[in-house]
Amino acid sequence: MNSAQLDNLITWFDRYVEPFLVTDEEGKKNIQLKIEHTRNVCKAMALLSDGEQLSENESRIAAAVALLHDVGRFKQYQRWRTFRDSDSDNHARLAIEVIREEKLLEGIDPSEQLLIEEAVRFHNVLAPPARVQSPTRQYINLIRDADKLDIWRIFVELTAQQPEERASAAILGLADIDDSVSNTCIATLNSGGVVHLDTVVCFNDFKLLQISWVYDLTSATSRRILRERGYIAALAATLPDRADVREAVAKALASLSA
Repeated sequence: MNSAQLDNLITWFDRYVEPFLVTDEEGKKNIQLKIEHTRNVCKAMALLSDGEQLSENESRIAAAVALLHDVGRFKQYQRWRTFRDSDSDNHARLAIEVIREEKLLEGIDPSEQLLIEEAVRFHNVLAPPARVQSPTRQYINLIRDADKLDIWRIFVELTAQQPEERASAAILGLADIDDSVSNTCIATLNSGGVVHLDTVVCFNDFKLLQISWVYDLTSATSRRILRERGYIAALAATLPDRADVREAVAKALASLSA
């Protein structure tokens, strides 16, 4: 993949998302959230590419994956007014649909097209499949880490906002109840597992889910960036002050330095 091809994708993205901003104020806030998320995931991907010592061509492929990983979100919100896949459609599948409808990867080497598409397709699954068609899982791992790094940023900022100030679709319609937290989610985090979305019943549970993502990071660079940015401690500070919550969070934080 050459620099001109990557530049063309960036130009396409800016043009593609603009019409989705022509909506009501609530919709505009939610669409803008995803535009900013994409751009920040691109920045995170650049840091990961540098930290993991990718070649120039590998870095361009990784940048393309970051740019395209959430292009399905815009159709998703326009059609269903939600970012919750279970209430609409899998946004990764929608992204592949956009990539193919727009013929975004035409002219790119077929082996590199496969790398990009598979990374986009599997960026949001609980765990990638044991076998993939592409010759390396590198880009799947990179986008999953880069995506998490910016989602953590988003939710640290959201927790500091008043509910009426938030992009409404970001918390998936979950109730924000100060003292509410599910024992199932705490137990999963405490065991070193990744919390499943179908066990989440409130916003605090969703924070526990995000903290549990520390166990799914794949690179030392990602763990270093997360430690430096302090997102886990910031999220934990907004959770109920309970001994079992503190214990589970402490284990998650310790794992970043292991």
